[in-house]
Amino acid sequence: MKYAAAWADIACEVLETPYPYGTAHASKGPDDVDVTPDRLHPAFHGSYDWHSSAHMQWSLVRLLTLAPDQVGRRPIEVLDQRLTPEAIATEAAYLRERPSYERPYGWAWAAMLVAATRKTQWADALTPLGDVIADLVLAWLPKQAYPVRHGVHLNSAFALALLHEAYGELGRADVVEAIRARALQWFGSDTAYDTRFEPSGTDFLSPALSEAELMRRVLLDAEFVSWLSAFLPGLGGDAHQHLLEVPVTDDSGDGQLAHLSGLALSRAWQLRTIAPALPDVADVLRAGADRQVDAVLPTVTDGDFMSTHWLVSFALLADQA
Repeated sequence: MKYAAAWADIACEVLETPYPYGTAHASKGPDDVDVTPDRLHPAFHGSYDWHSSAHMQWSLVRLLTLAPDQVGRRPIEVLDQRLTPEAIATEAAYLRERPSYERPYGWAWAAMLVAATRKTQWADALTPLGDVIADLVLAWLPKQAYPVRHGVHLNSAFALALLHEAYGELGRADVVEAIRARALQWFGSDTAYDTRFEPSGTDFLSPALSEAELMRRVLLDAEFVSWLSAFLPGLGGDAHQHLLEVPVTDDSGDGQLAHLSGLALSRAWQLRTIAPALPDVADVLRAGADRQVDAVLPTVTDGDFMSTHWLVSFALLADQA
């Protein structure tokens, strides 16, 4: 794997960078104000925030799985320090006490971490976290009347896609079916999606492609071909061409503008996964994905911390699609 060593190195580096850190902690009273990152979140500190810490640890587990001979011992040492039974018990209790914390984006990445570790030495420690998130998902979905369709953390389709994958791997058919049912209710009748206003200025997700990627998972192949043709007619041809082009990106250290580099990578991942459903234009979609990856790849490891603290995970999604 071409970039495994470099990606593992930067993931370890940012996880071991304690500050800056954004806690997103809502204090419940005057005695609930200790927000020192490693005390508040003994597993998911570093890497700027809770969700980034979770998915950069997922990145390390994936790299250890895909290229163990290239990444060395350092990722194992980092994960051994974080993924202890005591640390995960603290994180699970925190989520139970705050059932909307990191919903749904952080949940999705934490569940992906649990799934990725299921055959590793960290599996038993992480099981309680997977169980808590499953309970939270099952309680949340019936209450969420409408999907969130914008291009940042609260996007419903992106989170459901990752949660569907994670709980499929973990053998939780109840969670998978709940996600499938909600996806069909929210998105099953969507047609002629208007992408003219993508992207917004701080997007790291394409609302249109995130929805398509989710529906790829919950529909049979033939059903998805029909759905996609109706949802994004002309994709790869005379319509939606801007989704295939490199967005204007920024690596000045502005954390919000840095999102646009992630947009290039998430688009690439999603274009590659949906391309087989459109064989006549599959090569066009893949070429668009390649352009976007090539444009932002240096930023994944050599950019400002506001880029490097999270982009490896999205590069891995694109690389393995």
